[in-house]
Amino acid sequence: MAHASVWKLKHWPPKVLRGLDLRTALEWASRLGYAARGAVYVGLGGLALLAATDLAPRARGAKAMLAAWAQWPPGLVLIALVAAGLAGFAVWRGLQAGFDADRHGTSPKAWAVRAGQAVSGLVYGSLAWSALELLDEFEDVGEADEEQTADATAASILALPHGDLLLLLAGLVLLGVGIGGVVQGLAQDFAKRLDCGEAACRRLVPLARFGYAARGLATLSVGLFVVGAGWHARSSEARSWAGALQALERQPFGSWLLAGVALGLVAFGVFGFGEAVWRKIRPPAEIG
Repeated sequence: MAHASVWKLKHWPPKVLRGLDLRTALEWASRLGYAARGAVYVGLGGLALLAATDLAPRARGAKAMLAAWAQWPPGLVLIALVAAGLAGFAVWRGLQAGFDADRHGTSPKAWAVRAGQAVSGLVYGSLAWSALELLDEFEDVGEADEEQTADATAASILALPHGDLLLLLAGLVLLGVGIGGVVQGLAQDFAKRLDCGEAACRRLVPLARFGYAARGLATLSVGLFVVGAGWHARSSEARSWAGALQALERQPFGSWLLAGVALGLVAFGVFGFGEAVWRKIRPPAEIG
């Protein structure tokens, strides 16, 4: 009898239940992550829209936006929630890339998608870390710091052997991601990702199309600057996300163009909230 009791303690809870618990936790962490990503893009789009209408001096990047949030009383709570959500989203991206949680398969196109998900996980994980640093140090992350970081990162790449080619390659990758975003916005069947009714999908899908296209255009702008920095071997030509949006505003009809991109980023963020509720999330069977 004692032996049976020891066996029960060692094997409790049963493996099936342990797996279900972990998978459920991963699903909810992922949903929080989609909501956190939505909040970030709504914030970025809102700040860009203020810049386009001359109600703010310039567009801002994600780190500067988080620093701005920290200036109002509920801001630190919001930053903490966003940091937790983005960390969960980074984990989910890792599962998508490493375990093929979305069941893309192993075709060349599938591997390209999964590679993009891996990079996305690193980006959002880095942003989550920046948010946690902001909470820990209450430091002011200004717009100038983001541009200096872009310059310093480009300079460190240029210092490597064949650094100009590496930077040029990084810019070409960003151009590819940007073009892919625009194409995805135009051609992707977003409804198949969602488990929602016809009425909700009918509202969310146009937001996804507009949002992906706008985000792709913004990424294209960043890629063009990085390609220029690599081509001329000048790190000062590299721009952050915010710097690229500011350059966009300086083009002919730039305020209108920036306003369109800003509205698209807000649309992408709102779609993120929809994904938090209706996204089909299936943690891999290997988990748990």
